Amino acid sequence: MKNFLTLAALLAVVLTSYSQSLGYQDLALLFSQDDANGTARFTAMSGAFGALGGDISVMNINPAGLAVFNNSSFSGSLNSRSTDITARYYGTSRENQDQFLNISQAGAVLVFNNAYKSDWGKFAIGFNYRLTKDFTNSFNARGNSGIATFRDFPLDENMPTIDYNISEEQRFFNNYIGEITEMNIAFSSVYKNKLYLGAALNFYDLDFSQRSTLVELNRDDKENTLAADLYQENSTTGDGISFNAGFIYKVNEKFRFGLSYQTPTLFSELLEESNIVDNDGFMGDTEITVNNDNMNYANTSGGNFPSQRFIYRLKTPSKLTASAAFIFGKNGLLSIDYSNKKYQNIKLSNADFSNENQFFQNELRNTHSFNVGSEWRFERLSIRGGYKFEQSPDTQALASDNLKGYSFGGGYNFGNIKLDFAYSNNNRTAPYNFYPGFNVNSANLSIDNRFFTTTFTINL
Repeated sequence: MKNFLTLAALLAVVLTSYSQSLGYQDLALLFSQDDANGTARFTAMSGAFGALGGDISVMNINPAGLAVFNNSSFSGSLNSRSTDITARYYGTSRENQDQFLNISQAGAVLVFNNAYKSDWGKFAIGFNYRLTKDFTNSFNARGNSGIATFRDFPLDENMPTIDYNISEEQRFFNNYIGEITEMNIAFSSVYKNKLYLGAALNFYDLDFSQRSTLVELNRDDKENTLAADLYQENSTTGDGISFNAGFIYKVNEKFRFGLSYQTPTLFSELLEESNIVDNDGFMGDTEITVNNDNMNYANTSGGNFPSQRFIYRLKTPSKLTASAAFIFGKNGLLSIDYSNKKYQNIKLSNADFSNENQFFQNELRNTHSFNVGSEWRFERLSIRGGYKFEQSPDTQALASDNLKGYSFGGGYNFGNIKLDFAYSNNNRTAPYNFYPGFNVNSANLSIDNRFFTTTFTINL
């Protein structure tokens, strides 16, 4: 049985008795993911821009592409996301639907032509805000595994105590809130109109929280029912930094290739606040009721809400991207990106994370991603399409756990103003085990994301 899931991002569960929230190895995986948000043109072509340039979102892949711009410009993008999650658990299926609206990107590029005779013909500076990862999602699952884990009532004075060992139903409610945003500052230049070079600094702001409730209904042999509610909450905030650099080489007017590297993102101080601490033997806030004597037990009575604060460090994987682009004059283009991401190099520190770091090395792998995009122009009108594939980091992943998606869109150039639209869809499957440490099957999740992106661009 796999012990982690991917949700827009890859998610896993900590192996703690009665703990259904994410553990540190799970959070490290989640914080290493990227939703690949960008402009509508970027999105419509599935992000295959490593050798193309000429779009402000390229600085997240290969900042050398900024020097492809012919003039300064500003762009802003609005992103609408619709997510469907189907949770299947022991023969019962639950449908979960959510819709969200975000500013996914806003930035500007300033282009300076060299007034002096030099092999360096043009310089460009870019500034861009981007929604890197949108955590906000929710799902619920229910069914009956046939295994009772909450079998005792803490206030039971019977001798022997009543054993509520007959399972009736389990329900799990899960909510994620938050995001990772980044600010990019990039510089690019072109040498002899052939070699484009660029570098960027990326500053990240992370804000994540999870709230989950596990409800379990069990009974004894006399039809008395025990209802247990376990509530867990954890939140993480922090800042990070990374650096990326790359080049694009224009072989001729029809073909160019590029290569770029992004360093690991270093989160030097992640602050976690959580109620997942030992509270009367339960890892979280717990309420248990029984119908045979109308008694209620709560480990939060009298204002008792224990929690903990913890600071740790995280290093996410680095990424290498190789790209190629074929230009068909002014009529169209075809672009291909390949990326390799080293998930085995994730590292947690500032405490004893030996088990988690060993997990990264033994259970994760370097992943392969492919992005293909095309654009065709009809005077002022442009039509675009793309496809993407992203491999799951789990060495034991099913084929359906890999992310697959397609996209299409268009744009119209009014002169100094451009308006672009894009639709994209991606899907994958993943398990979520909210009973780690017990012989209970994971809930199987089918996740489908649909995005509609609008970008407004002004040429300065």
